Amino acid sequence: MPTRFEIGDSVRVTRNVRDDGTYPGADVGELLVRRGSVGTLIDMGTFLQDQIIYTVHFLEVDRIVGCREEEVIGADEPWIPSIYESRDRVVAAKILALGKDHSVPLGAIGEVLRVIRDGEAPIYHIHFDCLPGRTLAVPESALISLREAHHV
Repeated sequence: MPTRFEIGDSVRVTRNVRDDGTYPGADVGELLVRRGSVGTLIDMGTFLQDQIIYTVHFLEVDRIVGCREEEVIGADEPWIPSIYESRDRVVAAKILALGKDHSVPLGAIGEVLRVIRDGEAPIYHIHFDCLPGRTLAVPESALISLREAHHV
């Protein structure tokens, strides 16, 4: 199976890596490596014969974790940091107009479905509870975290 990277390459993880129950001494769900961190590929293998898994040493946090190929990019590839990631709960920091008939009110709660890093700043695909079945593309500047909103 062809791989995108070789042992010794520097890679950047594109999503937070949490313990799935296999990391010694960590609790399930515990953050192991933060998205955007750079590590060195030290080994590679496969899972279920169709997924490439890289073993990456993140020296800054001194952790060695397994990452699927789609979870890493080259360390020199463009990277746009983001405040939120998939499954984060967020709040509309302003009214989001969807034409004259629909809008998302200030303070509406939503969930990040996907982070798009194609431009100069991240755009989030958000599902707001007040608009069932609709997904909106929302800039980071129009959002605050649910946790932060409870402290305001």
